Amino acid sequence: MILKYLIRKAKPKDAKGIHEIFLAAFEEFRYFYSPEGFADTVMSEKAVVERIKNMSIYIAVDKNEEITGTIGWKKVNNKEGHIRGMAVHPRIQGKDSPAIDLLKKVESDGLSQGCTFLTLDTTEVLQRAQNFYRKNGFTKTGKTGNFFGATIYEFAKKISSE
Repeated sequence: MILKYLIRKAKPKDAKGIHEIFLAAFEEFRYFYSPEGFADTVMSEKAVVERIKNMSIYIAVDKNEEITGTIGWKKVNNKEGHIRGMAVHPRIQGKDSPAIDLLKKVESDGLSQGCTFLTLDTTEVLQRAQNFYRKNGFTKTGKTGNFFGATIYEFAKKISSE
């Protein structure tokens, strides 16, 4: 089997490519977000560099060194890791997508840092994302929040080395 992409830790030089992945993945949803919410979701290159300093950010890189997907996470307490910012280029969503491998990388990291569960937040409009998370063991917790005027829903997944 030929590897279609490599998962690796993001570096500041990857900020432009990460920004472009978020822009491609979320452009069709722009009008469901407030301008502030869209800007927070589709971070500027400068914001991506800051996030790389403060979180574990991974990218999927194809054989042409093009970034095709990204995910970020951070340990928030003794047992919880929180995923913030996952995107895969629309042209490969659902087919040769690196999404599952990106998610598995975060689960592996979380376990190695003592996490027993992962959380993430998503908006109502992102039904494909919600379905993906459900298929990969996440369930709605019932917690909601306000994301620049949009309701966000928390999902969680227990993780273990078994």
